Amino acid sequence: MRILLLAPHPFYQARGTPIAVKTVLEFLSERGDIVDVLTYAEGADVQIPNCTIHRIPQAPGLSNIRPGFSSKKVVCDLLMVVSCLGLLRRNRYDLVHAVEESAFIASAIRALSGVPYVYDMDSSLAEQMVEAHPGLGFAFPALHRMEGLAIRRSIGVLTVCAALADIARIHDPEKPVGLVEDTTLLSDEALGVRDLRVLPGADGGPLAMYVGNLERYQGIDLLLEGFRHTLATIPNARLVIVGGREQDIARYRARADRLGIVSSIFFMGPRPIALLPSLLRQADVLVSPRLKGLNTPMKIYSYLDSGTAVLATRLRTHTQVLDDEMAYLVDPEPAALGRGLAMLLGDPELRRRLAASAKVYVQREHTPQAARRKLEAFYQMTEARVRQVNA
Repeated sequence: MRILLLAPHPFYQARGTPIAVKTVLEFLSERGDIVDVLTYAEGADVQIPNCTIHRIPQAPGLSNIRPGFSSKKVVCDLLMVVSCLGLLRRNRYDLVHAVEESAFIASAIRALSGVPYVYDMDSSLAEQMVEAHPGLGFAFPALHRMEGLAIRRSIGVLTVCAALADIARIHDPEKPVGLVEDTTLLSDEALGVRDLRVLPGADGGPLAMYVGNLERYQGIDLLLEGFRHTLATIPNARLVIVGGREQDIARYRARADRLGIVSSIFFMGPRPIALLPSLLRQADVLVSPRLKGLNTPMKIYSYLDSGTAVLATRLRTHTQVLDDEMAYLVDPEPAALGRGLAMLLGDPELRRRLAASAKVYVQREHTPQAARRKLEAFYQMTEARVRQVNA
């Protein structure tokens, strides 16, 4: 098939959705499909056979685009509409693969040209917008209806977690839904790379680690406040935070200073994915304090594969994948997180048992090979539906 893939974010960047899109592109390339990718101006070029990357025009002020809803994204998406129309005039496509909000563009394309689309649903846009901007709560019913319309007009929905699959089926119980979760990033190639540097603070007491961006929905405030409780029980504990932009690091370092715990926390900033295995193995506990969102954080799968014990908040964003046999789950409030972290840091046997169970699970269910099998099943079904539409 000839496919137009709409990726409304900076591509490529080493974070959640762009990583997932790269996985889809590699899969489509291996199938022999020809893919045009339309994405934002910002991002690194990647070379994937059978794939051509097209970018919207670079405009002043449209850089450093963060995850989630923003005015910058709205402007970029409007530019995507113009660029998309140009591609449609020049090329004939069998299918549009529309990621996140680009499903609304794809829905309009189908109305104008009849080209069917797949809705790649990495998050609930209605939920995401209201969580990011509570003042939009009044608009949630309208946003929910718009999301439902995009689902119903698609020929299939691809989701990354059970919660999003449930939303798709609520809007359209008969719609084909493919569930393809994210995977561990600890590939064989990455396992061969070693970061021989000792982590800051690793020569002190037990060490907890967070890896990921520092957006507010990740729960970093909760982590810092909870870690203050941990230090009351284990004064020599250390917390290493990997990732984040400079301004976010500065904000959370100031927060840690106000809490009186800054001397026990080390902000490392971004690190290459190739170093991830070495980083994760140097920790005693890996933490995911996320507070919002339905999709499971991509980091969870690498956490589980690392051989290091995991602590996470007991919310559906985590519990649709994690249970008490493979992770230490805590209520999303500071005292509970702090007590749980102190318990886990102080119990090597519990850490060993949880880590061993987690690794068995992720190697069975969430490897790149498993994701490709699920993508193949979804795309075989999609290709058959495309033939029906074009018959």
